[in-house]
Amino acid sequence: MNAASMPSTPTQTLAMRQVLICGAMIVTLSMGIRHGFGLWLQPITMDRGWSRETFAFAIAIQNLAWGLAGPFAGMLADRFGAFRVLLIGSLLYALGLVGMALATSGLAFTGSAGLLLGLAQSGTTYAIVYGVIARQVAPEKRSWAMGVAAAAGSFGQFLMVPVENWLIGHTGWDNALFILGLAALVIMPLAFGMREPPAAAHGGHKQSIAAALREAFAYPSFRLLMAGYFVCGFQVVFIGVHMPSYLKDNGMDPGVATTALALIGLFNVFGTYGAGVLGNRVQKKNILAANYLLRAVVISIFVLAPLTPWSVYLFSAAMGLLWLSTVPPTNAIVAQIFGVQYMSMLGGFVFLSHQLGSFMGVWLGGKLYDASGSYNVVWWIAVALGVFAALINLPVRETAIVRPALKPA
Repeated sequence: MNAASMPSTPTQTLAMRQVLICGAMIVTLSMGIRHGFGLWLQPITMDRGWSRETFAFAIAIQNLAWGLAGPFAGMLADRFGAFRVLLIGSLLYALGLVGMALATSGLAFTGSAGLLLGLAQSGTTYAIVYGVIARQVAPEKRSWAMGVAAAAGSFGQFLMVPVENWLIGHTGWDNALFILGLAALVIMPLAFGMREPPAAAHGGHKQSIAAALREAFAYPSFRLLMAGYFVCGFQVVFIGVHMPSYLKDNGMDPGVATTALALIGLFNVFGTYGAGVLGNRVQKKNILAANYLLRAVVISIFVLAPLTPWSVYLFSAAMGLLWLSTVPPTNAIVAQIFGVQYMSMLGGFVFLSHQLGSFMGVWLGGKLYDASGSYNVVWWIAVALGVFAALINLPVRETAIVRPALKPA
């Protein structure tokens, strides 16, 4: 009987539950807070007298900074443990939200809402949490466990978007950001539940960081996963940030946008958990290809159909099922191919591609809107990218990479 198939001891089971509970709560906060940023677009731009592109550019920088810092945050988590990275990320999250409220110029807003929050998210979201899960959960349960964590992030969106909308309406948009800054500090005590034994965090260092990076980027399937994740970022961040304004431009009540974002979060709970469970039974690349193709179909129907509150709700429910259900299979494939020693770092590089797509989606949405007064072109770009991503995920190979025998440490 190999190690992967041996039954878990009570201690291992307890450790797995602790990691899943704390990791899920961390992702609920970190992803839940950021999912509602689109609600601030109109109140901030109207109060400060800024264009939509100013707000969109700051959020685009946030996604870019998140992506660029992700591999380094993952490298630190793999080397020194996720606990320290989560503590720093929590503090940066609080500072970024406070700075976002206090900023009176576009540059200061970009520095806080963009740079600080991007750095914070690189140290408090999926790549860091998934690295711990990959090392603490048996391989046969890994896809399921990643689905649980992703579902928690989805529940955070469902929970936090109505809360954030209520805070904006009852306390003002700036005070709402101060309150969320305090909430971000809750990640600190939760980080204690993500502490790993030294052996788990270091993994024996049988392979150097440079060798791991050369191996991954030389492997075609890794590059294909990165390209697909670019599309995921483009689609979800464009929709998450710009859809509230798109609906308001078309005469919808603000409550429709709030309900739409909450529905995305609610149905995403089922979509991400289902993708994690399904990843234990079918090829994960097929889950990814189907997801991207269905996104293209759902967006096409939404754009072509008459816009009503019910069409928005149906679109949100359908997109919710597909929203982050790319996350568990993508990360599980990375762990399956390359192992778990550098899971957070390699996951960070894949996520960098996601955030490059996010940058393009949110910035291009604002840029093309200001140029044409419409979001229509960006919707159709999202459709074309969905078809592209479906096709390039089909050739991905999920089997573990064959390495030459490593010299003993």
